[in-house]
Amino acid sequence: MIGLIDCNAFYVSCERVFQPRLEGVPVGVLSNNDGCVIARSNELKALGVEMGTPALKLRNLLKRGQIHLLSSNYELYGDMSVRVQQVLEEFSAGVEPYSIDEMFVRFDGFAAAQMHCHAQELFAKVHRFTHIPVSVGIAPTRTLAKLANRAAKKIPHYAGVCVLQDSSIETQGLLQRTELGGVWGVGRCLVERLAQLGMTTAWHLACADPKQIRQHFSVTLERTALELRGIPCIEMNDASEARQRIMTSRSFGRLTTERGEIHEAIRQHAQRSAEKLRGQNSLARAVHVFLKTNRHRTDLPQYSPGAVVELTRPTDDSREILQAASQAFGAIYRPQYHFMKAGVMLLDLIDTDRQQLSLLDTPQHQAERQRSEQLMATLDDLNRKMGRGTVKFGMPSPNAAWHLRCANRTPRWTTRWDEIPRLR
Repeated sequence: MIGLIDCNAFYVSCERVFQPRLEGVPVGVLSNNDGCVIARSNELKALGVEMGTPALKLRNLLKRGQIHLLSSNYELYGDMSVRVQQVLEEFSAGVEPYSIDEMFVRFDGFAAAQMHCHAQELFAKVHRFTHIPVSVGIAPTRTLAKLANRAAKKIPHYAGVCVLQDSSIETQGLLQRTELGGVWGVGRCLVERLAQLGMTTAWHLACADPKQIRQHFSVTLERTALELRGIPCIEMNDASEARQRIMTSRSFGRLTTERGEIHEAIRQHAQRSAEKLRGQNSLARAVHVFLKTNRHRTDLPQYSPGAVVELTRPTDDSREILQAASQAFGAIYRPQYHFMKAGVMLLDLIDTDRQQLSLLDTPQHQAERQRSEQLMATLDDLNRKMGRGTVKFGMPSPNAAWHLRCANRTPRWTTRWDEIPRLR
C-alpha cells in the first residue's frame, strides 16, 4: 500500500500556524513581487477569487479589510514542508516528496486491517506536531492514492482520511463517481478524446482493455488504466504531466565534513536541476537545498537541515539558480557534522509561456532576458552535442548579495533567530 499526504492550502496553513488570527478569514498568498494570487484559503475561494488573480484587482477588498493578502514566504514554507516530512518518516522510511505540499509514503508490510487506524494516527500527529492540516489517501497504487486523497479532501464522510482496498465495493463506487478529469495524469485533451469512445469516468478507464488504450493513446495512459485496477506500474516522475518540483540529489562516496566538497556537489545538483527545468519548459520561483547525515551511524552527531531561497523572478537561468543554491547552502552548513547526502529541489514551478511580466520592465531588462535565454539555449545545445557537463559554470561568488523584496512577507519564524516569535 502507498499513501499520499497532501497539505491543505499549504502556504496559507503555514501562515496560520504562527498567526491564529488568520483562522477562518479569507487569506491569499501572492507570487513574486506581489503580482498575483498563487494560494487561497477556502474562505477566499468562497468569495470567487481565482488562482492567478492580479493583486491590483483585489485592492478594494483589501482596503475594506475583507481579505488578507500576504507575500510569499518560501523559506518558511520550505522549512514547514521539511517538518511535515520528518513526522511522516516516523511512520515509514519510504517517504517520496512529490511537491512542496505533497508526499508519497510507503506502507509495505502493514496489515490491511490496521491501515485505517494507522492513517488516522498519521493524520492526527502531523497536525499535532506541525499544526498543518492534511488529507491522507492510501491505496495499492499511486494513481488510486491520488484518488483517495481527493476523496478525503472533498467528501465530508471521510473526515480527511480515505483508505481504498484493491477491488473493494468502495473503490468501485468511487471510480464510478469520478470523472476522467479528476484522474491523475489525464488532461483535458485526453478527456475529450476518451469521451468520443464513450469513456467519461475513472471506472470506464479501469475497465478498458489496456492493450487498446496503449495502441490508441500511449503507454502512459495504459499504466494509468492498470493503476486504477490496483496494479502498480507508475514510479515517481512517470506521470505525463510536467513535474511540480524538480529534485537532484545523490549520496556521497564517503562521509565528509569538507565545505568545498559539499558545496561542489550542491553546485552540480543545481546545474542539473536547471537543465531539467528548461527541458520541460518551466520556470522556478524558489530553490530548496538540503543536507543529510547518516542516521545509521549512531556514533556520530546527526544533522539534516534544509533551506529555501526565493528567486527575485521566476527563472530557468542556471546562474541565478546557482546563486540561490549557494546562499541556501551557506545558511545550513556546519563543519562539525559528517554529511552523506546533498540535494537541490526547485519549487513552485510555472510554465515558461505563463510567466507574468512586469509593466515596469525597461528595454534593458528585456534585452537581459533575451540574452539569458540565448545563453541557456547555447549551453544546453553544446552539452547535448558534446555530452552532459561539457560546459559548466564556475563557482559563484560567496559574497554575492541576495535581497528579497516582499512588501507583505511575514517573518521567517522557524529559520531566523532575529525573526523568531516573541511572547509578550
